[in-house]
Amino acid sequence: MRVMVITKGDGADEGKGQPTTEMFEKMRAFNEQLVNAGIMLGGEGLQPSGAGARVAFSNAGTSVVDGPFTESKEVIAGYWIWEVSSLAEAVEWARRCPFDAAYGETQVLEIRPLFDMADFAETVDGETLARSEELHDRASTESSPSHG
Repeated sequence: MRVMVITKGDGADEGKGQPTTEMFEKMRAFNEQLVNAGIMLGGEGLQPSGAGARVAFSNAGTSVVDGPFTESKEVIAGYWIWEVSSLAEAVEWARRCPFDAAYGETQVLEIRPLFDMADFAETVDGETLARSEELHDRASTESSPSHG
């Protein structure tokens, strides 16, 4: 099963801590363990919300709000995509994450299984699923140096 492991931190601490060389090395070593075990499919850290934007959709229309998102109690700081045999295996790997106080007082890893196309077989017709899966496969294999 594929899971997304979402790194969350306290919104009040966002941008206050930068990783030290020691912390960066600990995370690199952890990521190397994940790669060597065949678990890690991808992952990145995210810049603070002040560098981003939110696009919100409602019946009244679409709105855009530039960051930072000061009303947020938690912010997403990064993510991994892991291939694991079970949620329990993902939890065991997450427990090994070497977070420390350099990232703020509280860090949380949220683990969420990703959908597979087969999960929609009862509600979406086969042709639409096949076209969606083909598009997903293309997106996974094609690389683009720039997204415009």
